[in-house]
Amino acid sequence: MIATTVRLFPPEALRGLAIISPPLAYATLMLAAPLLLVFTLSLWTQDFIALDRTLTLDNYAQAFSDPLYRLLMARSLAVAGIVTVVTVILAYPIAYYVAFYARDRAAFWLLLITIPFWTSYLVRIFLWKVILGYNGVLNSSLMGLGFIDEPLTFILYNVNSVVITLAHAWAPFAILPLYVSLSRIDISLLEAARDLGDGPLRRFLRITLPLSMPGILAAVLIVFIPTVGDYVTPRLLGGSNGLMIANMIEIQFGKANNAPLGAALACSAMLIVASISIVMTRLGRRFTRQDEPS
Repeated sequence: MIATTVRLFPPEALRGLAIISPPLAYATLMLAAPLLLVFTLSLWTQDFIALDRTLTLDNYAQAFSDPLYRLLMARSLAVAGIVTVVTVILAYPIAYYVAFYARDRAAFWLLLITIPFWTSYLVRIFLWKVILGYNGVLNSSLMGLGFIDEPLTFILYNVNSVVITLAHAWAPFAILPLYVSLSRIDISLLEAARDLGDGPLRRFLRITLPLSMPGILAAVLIVFIPTVGDYVTPRLLGGSNGLMIANMIEIQFGKANNAPLGAALACSAMLIVASISIVMTRLGRRFTRQDEPS
């Protein structure tokens, strides 16, 4: 019996199993189990007071058929997409500068990039509320300089303010993976391309951009996934036209007292986001393999 066990599980496999068992148990307990509970809850129904534990897909049918929920989900994906594009476009030049022009002072620049983490997320949201407000810093400055005659109303309590705030909030998360990817590029490749007559734009498109695609993909996923599930920023800055699906999930778990429907909305959002993330990951890897220099 012992010999059979040794043949099936050699010492190396047993040592490997012993190493991965603690993190596997932790991940199962802290991640898989809560997700399973949420999914199970989504199969129940509740009429504000009574909870019916009969398994049904009625909540999912309502989540995908109700126009309000579809609108909120579409708005969440659209906002997340816009925030992701804006954040990555703004973060790339900063990461590029730190990786290629400030290598000797990279630690100092990375410290500056992480300064927003020193303050609370809520504090940053309220600061943007002060900046973008009707009588806020931006409007007061523009009126004082004579650029506008009356305060701008399209920069607060709508989708625009949500995009601005979230792009600022997630910018450090996008800069860091971009910097790591760019800093790993071999400078000799760029020098060889320059010696062969390639200009700056051609070197960037043929070498720098393809080799930095893993960082771009990581930045896109890091920004896109949490943006879809953000509910604090839309609640404080979005107004009635800036609410997202996470706000409806919070309402179902709170005031509406319909946790099963809220769980179904949460599971539906996770499924959609996971599908989009898988597609983006596959496209990014295919693009990277095709554009790798031979």
